[in-house]
Amino acid sequence: MLLPPAPSPWFFRFGAVCGILSGLFIALPGAIEAFTGETTATSFVLGVSPAFATPLLVALHLRQHGDAGRAGTIGYAVNLIGLGLFGGAAFTLNMALFGLDDATLDEVLTGTVRVALLGSAVVFAVGTVLFGLSMVRTGLFPKVPSWGYAVMLAALALLGPLPDSVFTSLVHVLAGASVIWLALSLWGWIGSEQAPVHGSAAAVR
Repeated sequence: MLLPPAPSPWFFRFGAVCGILSGLFIALPGAIEAFTGETTATSFVLGVSPAFATPLLVALHLRQHGDAGRAGTIGYAVNLIGLGLFGGAAFTLNMALFGLDDATLDEVLTGTVRVALLGSAVVFAVGTVLFGLSMVRTGLFPKVPSWGYAVMLAALALLGPLPDSVFTSLVHVLAGASVIWLALSLWGWIGSEQAPVHGSAAAVR
């Protein structure tokens, strides 16, 4: 199969750094909100976290696509689209709508708006499950954060409509920790291998 030129190590480091930031921006607000509830500061940080997740997702896919097969590519495609949709929804909810009172918010989040928000969460959840399972299957990333990516990020999206609680805060922390762990694994791989991404896992070991 004809593949594009392999990205430079710089691109993978960029993806890893963005992933660490994304994970921190998910986990830290979740931990803080367990004690303080949702605040303007935590909402702002959560709202920008998906933007940093996108470079990580691309880098993770490029790291494993030679071993992930068609199922992995489909999972990546659904995850990428879902991240764009859910990221836009999260940005809107945490930035533009955070300051609205409950009555106004209930009035805004009705009809097609509610359907669109729920739909974005479902697409993102399906994508994270599929892509997370592809990482588990290839074995190129640690199993624990790969499962955490598949389960906790999907739970994060689906629990969004529920009121904040200690449980939702715990999901945020575990999801963020999984993202950080995967980013650190990616950084460690490119730092030790300096190898092109194309080809099988055996070619980079």
